[in-house]
Amino acid sequence: MSASDSTAMKLRTLMGDHPSTRAMKDGAIASPRVAFEFADVKVPNRAFKQVVRENAFDVAELAIMAYLQARELGKPLVLLPATIVGRHQHGYLVYNPARGDLAPSNLAGRRVGVRSYPVTTATWVRGILAHDHGLDLDRVRWVTFEEPHLAEYREPPTAERAPPGKASPRDAPGGRARCGGGRRAACRPIRRLRRSFPIPMRRARDWCRRNKAVPINHLAVVKQSLAESRPEIVREVYRLLREAKEKVPVPADGIDMLPFGVEALRPSLAIAIEYAFEQGLLAKRLEVDELFDDVTRAL
Repeated sequence: MSASDSTAMKLRTLMGDHPSTRAMKDGAIASPRVAFEFADVKVPNRAFKQVVRENAFDVAELAIMAYLQARELGKPLVLLPATIVGRHQHGYLVYNPARGDLAPSNLAGRRVGVRSYPVTTATWVRGILAHDHGLDLDRVRWVTFEEPHLAEYREPPTAERAPPGKASPRDAPGGRARCGGGRRAACRPIRRLRRSFPIPMRRARDWCRRNKAVPINHLAVVKQSLAESRPEIVREVYRLLREAKEKVPVPADGIDMLPFGVEALRPSLAIAIEYAFEQGLLAKRLEVDELFDDVTRAL
C-alpha cells in the first residue's frame, strides 16, 4: 500500500529540499498512513509567516527562533524533536574589506545588515559575539530589511529599517557588515566580501565541542490540533523524518548537525532560548520541556 492510498491521511506540508528531507520528498521513504502534500515553495522561510500567522500547514519546517516566539505567544503549534537544518554559523558574518578590516572584536559602533532582527542565523551569531567575544550588542546598529515572521514582535531600539528600495543586507546604507545568507555563504568565497571570523569552520566546530550543542536553524512543527486529535499520525511523521535523516552521511568531523530526540536537542535548545531571551526575542526564559507537548516530548 502506498502513501497515496485513499486511507492515508493527507497532510499539507511545508518542507524544503534538504539532505535531511530528500528521501521523504522523493518517495524513497513513505508510509501507508500519511500522504504529504508538499507546498510548492522553493525557499521555505518565505512561507514561515504562513506557518506562524495563519497556521496554514499540518506539518512544517520552521526556524527555531520563530518557533520560540510563536510558543511564547500561544500559537497553536507543537515542536517535533526533529532537526531539518543545522549549520555552523561563524561563516555568515561578512564585511566589505574595501572599508577596512572588521573583526568580531571591533564591531561596536558599526552597522550590520540582517534580513530581520529575530532571524535565526543573526540570533546565533549575535549570541556567539556576545558570549565568546564580549561584544555589547546594544553598541551595534542592526539594519533590517523585512518585517519579522511574528506580527506581534517589535524590534528593539538598536534595530533600524533600511530605506525603501534597499532589498538585502548587502544594501545596508553605510553598512560595514552583513549577517546571514544562503548555504554557499559559509563554505565558498564571496566576491568582494570577507568573513569576520578567521578560520570560521574551525571556530564553529570548537564552539560545538565546547558547548556540547549545535546551532540548529530549522526544526519540524505540527499543528496543535493534529497532535491532540491524531497523535499516532504525529508519531508516524516523526518516524519518517528520522528515517530520512538517517540517510544523510555522518560528517567527517563527527558532529551531528541534525540531532533528533528531546535529549539530543536539549543543550542546543537551551542555548537558543538563552540567546533569544538575552536579545529580547522572548519576554521570559522558556523551559526546554515546554516547547513540546505530551506526544512530541515522548518521541
